[in-house]
Amino acid sequence: MTRTEFEDHLVPLARLLDRALQASPFDPRAAVPVGTALVAAHCTDPEALPSILGVIDAYLVLYCAPDLTVDEARARCARLQHAVAVGFAQAMRERTLQEQEAILHAAISARADAEAALAGSEARFRAVFESAAIGIGIADMDGRVLEINDAVTRMFGSEAHVMRRNVGEWVHPDNGPEVRGLNGEMLRGEREGYHVEKAYPRADGSVLWANLKVSLLRDAEGRPQYQLALLEDITERRGLLRRLRHQATHDALTGLPNRTHFFESLDRALSAGPGGRLGVCYLDLDGFKAVNDSLGHAVGDRLLVAVAERLRSCLTSPDQLVARIGGDEFVALYTDPPDAAEVVALAQRILDALSTPVSLDGRELPVHGSIGIVHGPTRGRAAADVLRSADITMYRAKELGGNRYEVADPEADARAITRHGLTNRLPLALERGEFFIEYQPLIALEDGSIRGAEALVRWCHPVHGVLGPDRFIPLAESTGQIVPLGRWVLQAAARQARSWQSPDGGCAPHVNVNLSPMQLHHPDLVAEVARALDESGLPPASLCLEVTESALIGADEDALKPLRRIADLGVEIALDDFGTGYSNLSSLRWLPVSVLKLDRAFTRGLRHSPPDPVDSKIVEGIVSLAHGLGLTVTVEGVETRAQAEQLRALGCDTGQGWYYGRPGPPEALHKLAMADA
Repeated sequence: MTRTEFEDHLVPLARLLDRALQASPFDPRAAVPVGTALVAAHCTDPEALPSILGVIDAYLVLYCAPDLTVDEARARCARLQHAVAVGFAQAMRERTLQEQEAILHAAISARADAEAALAGSEARFRAVFESAAIGIGIADMDGRVLEINDAVTRMFGSEAHVMRRNVGEWVHPDNGPEVRGLNGEMLRGEREGYHVEKAYPRADGSVLWANLKVSLLRDAEGRPQYQLALLEDITERRGLLRRLRHQATHDALTGLPNRTHFFESLDRALSAGPGGRLGVCYLDLDGFKAVNDSLGHAVGDRLLVAVAERLRSCLTSPDQLVARIGGDEFVALYTDPPDAAEVVALAQRILDALSTPVSLDGRELPVHGSIGIVHGPTRGRAAADVLRSADITMYRAKELGGNRYEVADPEADARAITRHGLTNRLPLALERGEFFIEYQPLIALEDGSIRGAEALVRWCHPVHGVLGPDRFIPLAESTGQIVPLGRWVLQAAARQARSWQSPDGGCAPHVNVNLSPMQLHHPDLVAEVARALDESGLPPASLCLEVTESALIGADEDALKPLRRIADLGVEIALDDFGTGYSNLSSLRWLPVSVLKLDRAFTRGLRHSPPDPVDSKIVEGIVSLAHGLGLTVTVEGVETRAQAEQLRALGCDTGQGWYYGRPGPPEALHKLAMADA
C-alpha cells in the first residue's frame, strides 16, 4: 500500500475505537476486529503489536474521551488494548495455523509416498517440518512421541524432555478437567480433533502456555495412523493479556482493585445461590478536598496511597476486598459474612486505622472518613442498588458529623431517593404547570374584616400527590430553582390580587408573597417585582413581600439595597418569623420593613383562657415596640377564639391561622369575603 492507501485503511479502525470507547453500554469486544484488520493488512512485523498498543494508549483517551472521567477513560482504553491484542493474536494464530497445517498435511502425504518418490520429496518435507515457525509433533495412536521439530525443542527447552514422555503424561495443575479428557475422546472417535489452550511443564520447571491443535492423520483407507499436534507458544501473549487485565481492573495510583473490579466481584457475590449474604462498607474521606486545595494534588495523592495501605491492613480473610472507586471514595466488600456484627467490625477497623494522622514530609495530616454500611441477603438485589444504598447511608454519616459509620435504613434510603427524584423533577414540573397557589386569609383583629391573603405555593406531583412547601422549597433553594419558582409565584399572585380588585370580586386586594434568601440576593429581584406589578396592573401598595428574620438581621447595607428600592416602589416589606432568631431589636430602626410577623411560638400560650402570663407579656412588649416604630404586627398560627381575643386585646393588628381559614383556592377566599360582608 501507498501511505495514502494505508491511511485510508486505518481511519475506519480509528473511528471504530473511538465509538467503542464512548459506547454505552461499554463493550471492549468491539475492538477485536481492529486487531484482525491489522493482520489482514499484513501489519505482522514482530514490533507491530507493541507499537499499535502504544499508539492506542498514548492517543485514544487524549482525543476521544471528552465525556468520560479520566479513571473511567483509562480503564476503558486498557480493556480496548486488551481486545485489540486478542484480535491481533487470534488472526495471527489462525493464519499461521491454516498455512502450516495445509503445508504439513501436504508434507505428511508426501512423506507417505516418499518410499517410492525421489529423495527430493523427503528433503522438501524435512525442510518444511524443521523450518516451521510453530511447533510440530507426531505421535502414534498409543501416545508415543515419534518426532518433533526444532520449534517444539525450543519451546520445551530440551528434546529429551519431550521424547521420553507419552502424550497422556503431559499434565499440569493449571489445566482444567475439561482439557484432560479431550485426547481420549479423539482416540475413541468421539471427535475428529480438538483446539485448546494448554499449560505444559518446561524442562526448567517453568510453565509453557501453548495454543494446541491436535488432529488425526489417516491412511488411504481412512484408518487413523498418527496424532498430529501443532503448538504455538502463547506464554508471552498470556502474560501481556494478564498485565492488561490487571491495568484494566486496578487503580493506577494505589494498586487497589478499581471500580470495574469491585463491580465484577459484587456481581459474583450477588449471583450466589439462595441464602447468600453480603456486606458493603462505603468510605468517603472527610475534608479531603481541603488537602488538595491547600497542599496540592501531589500531597493528596500520597495521602490516598497511605490510606490504601491502611485499608489493606483491615482485611482479615480472603472473602474481604477493598477497592478505590474514584477520588477519595473507597469501598470494602465482605462476601457472605457470618452476621451483621462482622461487617460493622470491619467498618470499625477502618475507622480505627484512619484515626492516626498520616506523616508526610514531617507534616502530620489528620485523616477521617464517613462509612455507609449495607448488609443483607443477596437474593433480589442489583449491584447498583446496593452501592446506591451504601452511598446514601455514607452521606447520612457525614451529615451527622462524619468520622463515623451508619447502617443502611430502607426508610431513610426511600426518603433520600424521593428527595433526589423531587429535585430532578423541579425544573420540568415548573414547565408543565404542576405548581399551584393556595391563599390563607389575613384578618384584621380589630373588626374581623379580611385585609388580604398570603400566597402559599403547592406542588401537584403526578406520583406523590399534593406536596406542601416544606417538601420541596428546601430542595429548590439548594439547586437554585427557587429563583424561577419564586418569580412564577410572584407573577401569579400579583395577577390574582389584581382580579380581586374587579367590581365583582368583593375581596380585599392585599396579597403577601414569600421571598427566599436566594431570591433576596438575585440581581434581577427589583426588576422582576416591577415587571410583575406592571404586567398585572396591581398597585404596589397591594403587594407585601415577606422576608425571614434570619435573612435580614445582621445584613449589610449592600444586601438591603434591593429591598429599599422595592420599598421605594410602594411595596410593603414584612419581617417573617420574627422572634425565632437572635433578633437585634435596634436594627428594626433602619430595616426597610413595615410589618412584623410574629412567630407562632410566642402565641401558643394564648390558646386557652386564662392565657400564659409570660407569653402575654412578651407579645405585649413586641407589639408596643413595633407600634412605637410605626410597624404593624401580624400574628401567625391563630387557632382558637380565646387566642384571637387575647391577641386583639394585646394590640396585634392582623392574624392568620386555622381559626379563620385554612389555605385554599382563590374562590374560597372570595366566599369568605362575601360571608364577612
